[in-house]
Amino acid sequence: MQFTTSHFAALLPLLVVAATAIVVMLNIAWRRNHSITFGISAIGLNLALLSVIPAVKAAPQAVTQLLLVDRFACYYMALILIATLACVTLTHAYLGKQQNEGFKGNREELYLLMLLACAGSLVLVSTGHLAGLFIGLELLSVPVYGMVGYVFFNHRSLEAAIKYMVLSAAGSAFLLFGMALLYADSGSLAFSVIGQAEASELMRLGIGMMLVGLAFKLSLVPFHLWTPDVYQGAPAPVAAFLATVSKVAVFAVLLRLYQTMPATSEGWLNTLLTLIAIASILVGNLLALLQNSLKRLLGYSSIAHFGYLLVALIASDGLADEAVAVYLASYVLTSLGAFGVVTLMSTPFKEQDADSLYDYRGLFWRRPYLTAVLAAMMLSLAGIPLTAGFIGKFYVIASGVEGHLWWLLASLIVGSAIGVFYYLRVMVTLFLMAPGLHRYDAPLAWGQQAGGIMLLAVAVLTFALGVYPQPLLDLVQHAVLATSL
Repeated sequence: MQFTTSHFAALLPLLVVAATAIVVMLNIAWRRNHSITFGISAIGLNLALLSVIPAVKAAPQAVTQLLLVDRFACYYMALILIATLACVTLTHAYLGKQQNEGFKGNREELYLLMLLACAGSLVLVSTGHLAGLFIGLELLSVPVYGMVGYVFFNHRSLEAAIKYMVLSAAGSAFLLFGMALLYADSGSLAFSVIGQAEASELMRLGIGMMLVGLAFKLSLVPFHLWTPDVYQGAPAPVAAFLATVSKVAVFAVLLRLYQTMPATSEGWLNTLLTLIAIASILVGNLLALLQNSLKRLLGYSSIAHFGYLLVALIASDGLADEAVAVYLASYVLTSLGAFGVVTLMSTPFKEQDADSLYDYRGLFWRRPYLTAVLAAMMLSLAGIPLTAGFIGKFYVIASGVEGHLWWLLASLIVGSAIGVFYYLRVMVTLFLMAPGLHRYDAPLAWGQQAGGIMLLAVAVLTFALGVYPQPLLDLVQHAVLATSL
């Protein structure tokens, strides 16, 4: 196959991110400087985001046998790049604090790991091949092991890294076994060829095992046990990366896989996914009720949110693709805002991040604008009208109604009602009288720094999309059209 300029344009976002990672690595080797490393990373990610525009114009394009860059891939590439840029900005705010105390490790490598994981995510959303899926997933997962354990002098961070690595490796083993069975049945690793094969017992078993592997990455019940511990132990910006970039990439490839293969349209898989969805919604929300740690609460909340997304995946017709795209955009925005507040409140120089609800008691009386941001994020996660979260949840419910998935919709409504309680509990904590002593606070001038400006922009965008979601819906409709190409 001849490599043309349209192929190059389609591949440009991935190439720019990879080039940025190389430049960052060379800069670290030549001269360590935290601000310069952050600047290079931010500029590279902005350039990669701009390069999505020529990629959209060149789409759909089968760049290689492994990569299919269509509008579907371009939409999720843009979402991943925006989320990574936000996480890099939060990392700068997190590691830049109290530099005079001396960080016990090097700051700069965290940016390199984040860029490599971002490159893996871009491969994942644009693959049409099982080999590309595995390469992208491992390129995403392996840097995250190091990112989770980056604050190595904190025992919780090391424990979280080991747990994530062991369970992620187990999930990858299931995924590989499922791929081997699909190859044995169809003789090909390409989604399109496997999709043309007749559904056999071997194919059903292979898809089932692949689902186990992907469910580990999405922390769906019963493969969710790592989630709260890893979210709590990971540095706050890394937890934000895990909650957004990692999960968006895996869910996007699951959606493409689900719609390509004929065995997925059979009743047995829908029944299995229905049980997983109901369990994820109920278990995630019920366990979140018991948490006094904000990061663990957000971890259990993410389990429930991806249970909601399974409703649209199972519906799989009509509004389903649009619902997934809108919900993921609103979820990414809201999660970045929530973890962003935790990041600004936290520092790697203390034993743990500001994740206890007690640390946020009376925050309104100390940092009123930061409190407003966190309250807005809780409202959006709860799906309250005039927020982006409401638009996402509305679309998921609409796709469930269109698919007549009444049991799933019932569990979604019950789960959402439970969710409102613990989100409001967080909000009430913010306005209680402040305790006599508090160990954590955001800097007084937090809103004038890059992390604070990004956080305020996220809060404004959350309400703007809740009030006027049409620009997002127009983007999503173009991305949905590409799934049929």
